[in-house]
Amino acid sequence: MRRTRSWLAGLLLLASLPIVAIDVTVLPNAELQARYKALTHELRCMQCVNNTIADSPVGLAADLRRQVAEQLVAGRSDDEIRAYMVQRYGDVILFEPPVNSSTLWVWLTPLVALLGGIAVAIVVVRRRSKLVLADDSIVDDESNR
Repeated sequence: MRRTRSWLAGLLLLASLPIVAIDVTVLPNAELQARYKALTHELRCMQCVNNTIADSPVGLAADLRRQVAEQLVAGRSDDEIRAYMVQRYGDVILFEPPVNSSTLWVWLTPLVALLGGIAVAIVVVRRRSKLVLADDSIVDDESNR
Protein backbone atom coordinates (compact mmCIF):
# COMPACT_ATOMS: atom_id res chain seq x y z
CA MET A 1 0.00 0.00 0.00
CA ARG A 2 2.82 2.37 0.90
CA ARG A 3 4.59 1.59 -2.35
CA THR A 4 1.42 2.38 -4.32
CA ARG A 5 1.18 5.75 -2.59
CA SER A 6 4.80 6.51 -3.46
CA TRP A 7 4.19 5.67 -7.12
CA LEU A 8 1.03 7.76 -7.17
CA ALA A 9 2.81 10.70 -5.56
CA GLY A 10 5.64 10.39 -8.09
CA LEU A 11 3.21 10.31 -11.02
CA LEU A 12 1.36 13.36 -9.72
CA LEU A 13 4.64 15.22 -9.33
CA LEU A 14 5.71 14.22 -12.84
CA ALA A 15 2.37 15.26 -14.30
CA SER A 16 2.62 18.70 -12.66
CA LEU A 17 6.04 19.55 -14.16
CA PRO A 18 4.71 21.10 -17.41
CA ILE A 19 2.67 23.55 -15.34
CA VAL A 20 5.92 25.08 -14.05
CA ALA A 21 6.96 26.09 -17.58
CA ILE A 22 3.92 28.28 -18.21
CA ASP A 23 5.01 31.88 -18.66
CA VAL A 24 2.51 34.35 -17.20
CA THR A 25 4.36 37.55 -18.10
CA VAL A 26 1.94 40.27 -19.19
CA LEU A 27 3.29 43.42 -20.82
CA PRO A 28 1.52 46.80 -21.09
CA ASN A 29 0.31 46.41 -24.68
CA ALA A 30 -0.28 43.79 -27.37
CA GLU A 31 2.69 44.88 -29.52
CA LEU A 32 5.16 44.45 -26.65
CA GLN A 33 3.55 41.13 -25.75
CA ALA A 34 3.96 39.87 -29.34
CA ARG A 35 7.60 41.01 -29.44
CA TYR A 36 8.20 39.38 -26.05
CA LYS A 37 6.75 36.10 -27.26
CA ALA A 38 8.84 36.17 -30.45
CA LEU A 39 12.08 37.01 -28.62
CA THR A 40 11.63 34.40 -25.91
CA HIS A 41 11.13 31.77 -28.63
CA GLU A 42 14.38 32.86 -30.37
CA LEU A 43 16.62 32.61 -27.32
CA ARG A 44 18.03 29.30 -26.08
CA CYS A 45 17.96 28.35 -22.41
CA MET A 46 21.61 28.10 -21.36
CA GLN A 47 20.85 25.45 -18.76
CA CYS A 48 18.47 23.23 -20.78
CA VAL A 49 20.30 23.87 -24.10
CA ASN A 50 17.57 22.34 -26.26
CA ASN A 51 14.69 24.55 -25.09
CA THR A 52 13.82 28.15 -25.68
CA ILE A 53 13.62 30.38 -22.65
CA ALA A 54 9.86 30.50 -23.27
CA ASP A 55 9.57 26.72 -22.86
CA SER A 56 12.05 26.17 -20.05
CA PRO A 57 10.94 25.83 -16.42
CA VAL A 58 14.39 26.50 -14.87
CA GLY A 59 15.25 29.61 -12.89
CA LEU A 60 17.84 30.89 -15.37
CA ALA A 61 15.23 30.92 -18.14
CA ALA A 62 12.84 32.81 -15.86
CA ASP A 63 15.59 35.40 -15.23
CA LEU A 64 16.22 35.73 -18.96
CA ARG A 65 12.49 36.15 -19.65
CA ARG A 66 12.36 38.85 -16.98
CA GLN A 67 15.34 40.64 -18.56
CA VAL A 68 13.68 40.52 -22.00
CA ALA A 69 10.46 41.94 -20.56
CA GLU A 70 12.30 44.71 -18.68
CA GLN A 71 14.26 45.72 -21.78
CA LEU A 72 11.12 45.77 -23.93
CA VAL A 73 9.34 47.99 -21.42
CA ALA A 74 12.46 50.22 -21.31
CA GLY A 75 12.04 50.83 -25.05
CA ARG A 76 14.89 48.75 -26.48
CA SER A 77 14.54 47.28 -29.95
CA ASP A 78 14.58 43.54 -30.65
CA ASP A 79 18.05 43.84 -32.20
CA GLU A 80 19.38 45.65 -29.12
CA ILE A 81 17.98 42.93 -26.85
CA ARG A 82 19.49 40.18 -29.03
CA ALA A 83 22.84 42.00 -29.06
CA TYR A 84 22.76 42.33 -25.26
CA MET A 85 22.07 38.61 -24.85
CA VAL A 86 24.79 37.66 -27.37
CA GLN A 87 27.28 39.97 -25.64
CA ARG A 88 26.48 38.37 -22.31
CA TYR A 89 26.15 34.69 -23.32
CA GLY A 90 27.69 34.40 -26.78
CA ASP A 91 26.17 33.31 -30.10
CA VAL A 92 25.06 30.02 -28.56
CA ILE A 93 22.08 31.75 -26.94
CA LEU A 94 20.51 32.25 -30.37
CA PHE A 95 18.67 29.27 -31.83
CA GLU A 96 19.79 30.45 -35.26
CA PRO A 97 23.30 31.82 -34.75
CA PRO A 98 24.74 34.11 -37.42
CA VAL A 99 27.04 32.63 -40.05
CA ASN A 100 30.57 33.70 -39.14
CA SER A 101 33.95 32.06 -38.67
CA SER A 102 33.19 30.82 -35.15
CA THR A 103 29.76 29.36 -36.01
CA LEU A 104 30.50 28.03 -39.49
CA TRP A 105 30.79 24.47 -38.16
CA VAL A 106 27.21 24.67 -36.84
CA TRP A 107 25.94 25.32 -40.35
CA LEU A 108 28.26 22.93 -42.20
CA THR A 109 28.08 19.85 -39.95
CA PRO A 110 24.57 18.78 -41.07
CA LEU A 111 25.56 19.16 -44.73
CA VAL A 112 28.75 17.12 -44.26
CA ALA A 113 26.81 14.42 -42.37
CA LEU A 114 24.17 14.27 -45.12
CA LEU A 115 26.78 13.98 -47.87
CA GLY A 116 28.66 11.34 -45.86
CA GLY A 117 25.46 9.33 -45.41
CA ILE A 118 24.69 9.49 -49.12
CA ALA A 119 28.24 8.35 -49.96
CA VAL A 120 27.99 5.40 -47.56
CA ALA A 121 24.60 4.41 -48.98
CA ILE A 122 25.96 4.49 -52.55
CA VAL A 123 28.97 2.33 -51.60
CA VAL A 124 26.79 -0.22 -49.79
CA VAL A 125 24.28 -0.49 -52.65
CA ARG A 126 27.03 -0.91 -55.25
CA ARG A 127 28.84 -3.60 -53.24
CA ARG A 128 25.64 -5.55 -52.64
CA SER A 129 24.63 -5.41 -56.28
CA LYS A 130 28.08 -6.75 -57.27
CA LEU A 131 27.70 -9.59 -54.74
CA VAL A 132 24.30 -10.53 -56.15
CA LEU A 133 25.60 -10.52 -59.73
CA ALA A 134 28.64 -12.61 -58.78
CA ASP A 135 26.62 -15.16 -56.77
CA ASP A 136 25.95 -18.26 -58.87
CA SER A 137 24.90 -20.58 -56.07
CA ILE A 138 21.67 -22.53 -56.39
CA VAL A 139 19.00 -21.82 -53.86
CA ASP A 140 17.01 -24.84 -52.65
CA ASP A 141 13.31 -24.63 -53.24
CA GLU A 142 11.18 -24.51 -50.06
CA SER A 143 9.02 -27.40 -51.30
CA ASN A 144 11.97 -29.81 -51.36
CA ARG A 145 12.46 -29.62 -47.59
